[in-house]
Amino acid sequence: MSARVRRLIHFLITMTGAAVCLYFSVPCAVIVTVMSVGFLALYEFTISQRQNRVMKLCDDIDRILRRDDTISFDEYKEGELSILSAEVHKMTIRLREQNSELFAEKQFAKEALEDISHQLRTPLTSVMMILGLMRSQELTEESRMEYLRELYELLARMKWLIETMLSLSRIEADAVRFARDAVSCRELVKRSVDAVSVTAELKGVELTVDIVGEPAFVGDLHYTSEAVVNLLKNAIEHTPEGGRVNVRADGNNISSNITITDTGEGIPEKELPHIFERFYRSSDYTKHGYGIGLAFAKKVITAQDGSLKAMNRKPNGAEFDIRFYKTAV
Repeated sequence: MSARVRRLIHFLITMTGAAVCLYFSVPCAVIVTVMSVGFLALYEFTISQRQNRVMKLCDDIDRILRRDDTISFDEYKEGELSILSAEVHKMTIRLREQNSELFAEKQFAKEALEDISHQLRTPLTSVMMILGLMRSQELTEESRMEYLRELYELLARMKWLIETMLSLSRIEADAVRFARDAVSCRELVKRSVDAVSVTAELKGVELTVDIVGEPAFVGDLHYTSEAVVNLLKNAIEHTPEGGRVNVRADGNNISSNITITDTGEGIPEKELPHIFERFYRSSDYTKHGYGIGLAFAKKVITAQDGSLKAMNRKPNGAEFDIRFYKTAV
């Protein structure tokens, strides 16, 4: 109902009441008229205050939509707008949380894209340089084969980086459904060791296996093998020539365990809390890697209700401990 219609109805009621009262007494008609006008003024004032509060609330909501984070709804805690303001306040908090999450995701995507670009730029530059050198007419066959080997290694590492990034992104987006099969640790270790045996041999690192019993767990053999391969590659990379990398598998009533140890330089203590972070690199332990293999391994194992921990061994070397629990812990 519009204000004009409301006032007209009130005026008609007032005139009717005054006319009736005038039939009995003039003072009575005056009193009725004065009281009616007073009630009308009070009613209009109340309506005006309510409209002002509603407009103020609308202005505050508009300022929130313009990303003004200083808005407070404390002044609306009392009165008939308290319920509405409380709901708007809840919505505002949720919107602010979502905005923070979206900003964090956007920043993460930006940094990840920059990291990927940086990681690919270096090997691509090397590939272009090698291809330029191979165009020389004076290049010997031995040098040409050496350049081809370097090209193959560079392209293989780029392929690994891209595939690992895609797999990690799919896992983080919950687009991967891990199999729930009975996995033999013996088969898992054999498949993983076979994948890195040539790398270890070329570097002069001894690769040993020690399996106690027949430990097994419920999980995905393919993805878990990829995770273990990444851990083995990391161990081989940080073990000097003549060193040793050992894979041990055992089990108990609580969990099936796989432990990877090496005789390398170990992990600096300041690096331990961060080595499973994607693209984490420093001047020490991770300076030669892409900073994604360990992140991928951690994501795969924890997604299957397992755990992965890193620690140092005495007198030297690093240790990665994988546990797949048989019961919820």
